[in-house]
Amino acid sequence: MTKIIGFVVIVLLIGFGFSWLADRPGVLSIVWQGQLIEMSLMVAASIVAALIAAVMIVWWLFNTVWNSPHAARRYFRSRKRDRGYQALSTGLIAAGAGNALLARKMTARTQGLLSADQEPLIHLLEAQADLIEGKYDAARRKFEAMAQDPETRELGLRGLYMEARRQGANEAALEYAEDAAKNAPYLPWAAQATLESKSRSGEWDDAIRLLDQQKAAQVIGRGEAERLKAVLLTAKAEEKFEIDPKAAREDAKQALKLSKGLVPAALVAAKSYLREDNLRKAAAVLEPVWKIAPHPQIAQLYVRARSGDTAVDRLKRAERLESLKPNNVESLFAVAQAALDAQDFTRARAKAEAAARIQPRESIFLLMADIEEAETGDQGRIRHWMAQALRAPRDHAWVADGIVSDKWLPASPVTGRLDSFEWKVPFGQVEGPVEDNGIDHALSSLPDVAKPEIREKIIEIPVPVKVVDPVVLNEARPVADKPTHPKNEVVNPVEEKRPDAVPFFGGLPDDPGVKKPNAEPDEKTRLKLF
Repeated sequence: MTKIIGFVVIVLLIGFGFSWLADRPGVLSIVWQGQLIEMSLMVAASIVAALIAAVMIVWWLFNTVWNSPHAARRYFRSRKRDRGYQALSTGLIAAGAGNALLARKMTARTQGLLSADQEPLIHLLEAQADLIEGKYDAARRKFEAMAQDPETRELGLRGLYMEARRQGANEAALEYAEDAAKNAPYLPWAAQATLESKSRSGEWDDAIRLLDQQKAAQVIGRGEAERLKAVLLTAKAEEKFEIDPKAAREDAKQALKLSKGLVPAALVAAKSYLREDNLRKAAAVLEPVWKIAPHPQIAQLYVRARSGDTAVDRLKRAERLESLKPNNVESLFAVAQAALDAQDFTRARAKAEAAARIQPRESIFLLMADIEEAETGDQGRIRHWMAQALRAPRDHAWVADGIVSDKWLPASPVTGRLDSFEWKVPFGQVEGPVEDNGIDHALSSLPDVAKPEIREKIIEIPVPVKVVDPVVLNEARPVADKPTHPKNEVVNPVEEKRPDAVPFFGGLPDDPGVKKPNAEPDEKTRLKLF
């Protein structure tokens, strides 16, 4: 564009000059070798312009002829290079698509058109072709050669890292990542792998320093870097809490400045204050986090912060949490538990029902069962709430990559990824209850409290009994039915079970209400029961 504008400006200037000369006519006289030559000024200017143009054309022709061999060589060299780059591009695309035959063919063509010293990507194409063909040793040797070249060092280390990961050599992969991150912390794969390794081995200071380098190199955003640093500081504080509670508290407080809703950091800082019996500062740490992220572990630590408190005192502290975060399931659950300990069953039941209406879950229905057991002791109602708990969704837990943990961890034990644990319902839980087991349904199907059992009085009605001589009775039996008894043994006809007797509601054969077989009923001993 600049050349076009310059050309137009020059043409305009030349036209303006000729126009200026045309408006000012004159005669130009030249005496040369005794001859007088006269011409107008416009003719003289035209002759001068033509001479200049002719000189320029002659110079261009001379320069073209003089430089034609070099121009020809440069043309063919450029064409060859373009063909080489075209083959290289086709080969890389074929390698990415898994076409080993075409990739190897393009590799050979590229090597014939381009020099490996001129284009390092030829080594990458060769290594990719070896990987596709399963020649892993050859590919590793090419990556090692690339790692020795300063221009392709990072590319070679990346290839060695991926190959080590593929073969399961995690320690070797870590060495390659650390080597790459040492000189190039801006590489995301190297920095991330090194950071996860430092976290798994508990080298928190090195991990924090590497994270700061990543943040300075703008590999990760500011918000993500601050969150990860807070996680590392919290892990560092938990590790040295038992040894140095004050230093752990400072790390936890610094983590809370970076991430205000980090529950594990708040727990560490509050426990450190409670060891010094500083309840006020512990509450000052827990309350802001409770407003952002209500958590049952915070509620438990806050309510039971002082071991000498009575159940009523703990109830007041639970009500304080509810005032900070009203209409929250964790607040209502904490108050219900504290009210149960304080034997305030009405409040405990009301808060537990309110929590179940917001989020029905297993622990709430189990709490209802505990309230029922403490208040009424009715086993039917207790079993009803236990059945509701079995069908209710599970409670939240710390979950990461399918692993459920009872406590927070800074990194996943499976992948090593930082800040992977989340407080949520464990995997495998169906979203929502399988049946309609909400609190309204549970209350509508709740059985009534069973009344104390009243023992019925037994009224004895005198009935005339006919006395039967046992000797006569035994003689009247068939011989096969007579039992044999040892001598001098007294046989009680009432206790002896007779096979020919007809049972009647547990009555004995001598009962006048029982009809004996092969015997006529006696009018005096006949008893009408209906």
